[in-house]
Amino acid sequence: MHARPKPINQQTIVITGASSGIGLATAKEAARRGARLVLASRSGEDLAAVADELRSMGAEVETVEADVASEEDVRRIARIAVSRFGGFDTWVNNAGVSIYGRTDEVPTAEARRLFDINFWGVVNGSREALDHLRRKETGGAIINVGSVASDSVLPLQSYYSASKHAVKGFTDALRIECEKERLPVNITLIKPTTIDTPFFSHAASHLRAGEAPKGPDPAYAPELVADAILFAAEHPRRDIVVGGAGRLLSALGKFAPRAMDAYGRAVGFRQQRTRKRPRRTAPEGAIYEPGRGHMIRGGHPGWVRETSLYSRISEHPLAAALIVGAAGVAVAAAIGGAGAAVGRRTPRRRREVADAGNRRRIAEALNRREFAEAPRRPSPDRSSWCH
Repeated sequence: MHARPKPINQQTIVITGASSGIGLATAKEAARRGARLVLASRSGEDLAAVADELRSMGAEVETVEADVASEEDVRRIARIAVSRFGGFDTWVNNAGVSIYGRTDEVPTAEARRLFDINFWGVVNGSREALDHLRRKETGGAIINVGSVASDSVLPLQSYYSASKHAVKGFTDALRIECEKERLPVNITLIKPTTIDTPFFSHAASHLRAGEAPKGPDPAYAPELVADAILFAAEHPRRDIVVGGAGRLLSALGKFAPRAMDAYGRAVGFRQQRTRKRPRRTAPEGAIYEPGRGHMIRGGHPGWVRETSLYSRISEHPLAAALIVGAAGVAVAAAIGGAGAAVGRRTPRRRREVADAGNRRRIAEALNRREFAEAPRRPSPDRSSWCH
């Protein structure tokens, strides 16, 4: 049983991780459309600044300084939403962090803390939201922000990738349970690819001296994710991938995992490191302390796609299915071409030739996807504050 969502201008929306990046972009767009907002973040100072700005736009906003890893903090978010607005219609679990470094070089305590935020934060928020929405006659939506990393992996971000696999598994299982009970709750998983936000400068880093974390190219504007989240708040969807490159990588991870492994070995390491000076100096990033500065953009060192043809048409299931089918054909062609090139060589040489063929075909497919997207603009100056 699907809930019948209200228009955004009639909704109260809870957003975690709302002081920067995707959360802040979503809050601003929801405020522009007339939603009432409950914004949560570990940074009370930044939340206050965000709330002042949104109220100046005429929005009704309540803020809660909270750590989603704490069940009691998450309960407090729900209590404040009920006391201020009588409840909520959509709950967005967006808070998240990452750790860069080889798997055996990341301290266990940091990895556990990452799971407390990325996975248990989603669990805590989803359970609290479900407890409220299942008792509402009109129901509502739970929207979990995952990642295309849940369909593949990111070397140097093994714990982040694992946490997003866990988020996907939890979200999918919760959706099935709600559908079995015919609860009026729509559950959507949003899977962005690289997004130009402060996420990377807030990441904990155990890279080599002089290196800073960055996202793999191509990157997309955070406003595209905000649009996908608010679309899901009004239109029930199982999951939404943001960015055409993300859709292709998800398809590769599913249909051609060895090809994806080859791509990761070829470019996955160098695409996630930059020599640009990081803004943060603490190696723990925002793992233990909140990231500061209520910014939407992160200053991705390269082109940022401001629009995505795939993201627009993926709102229509038939069109999205056609694109996925085309991606599958491209993957099959890449695999077939690599297999034909192998010939009768030795096993080791066959692997080398297949890897080289797969890397070339994947790069070509990504380039074709880039040109299928709408025009691109350089990323705005990273000093651009939310205003």
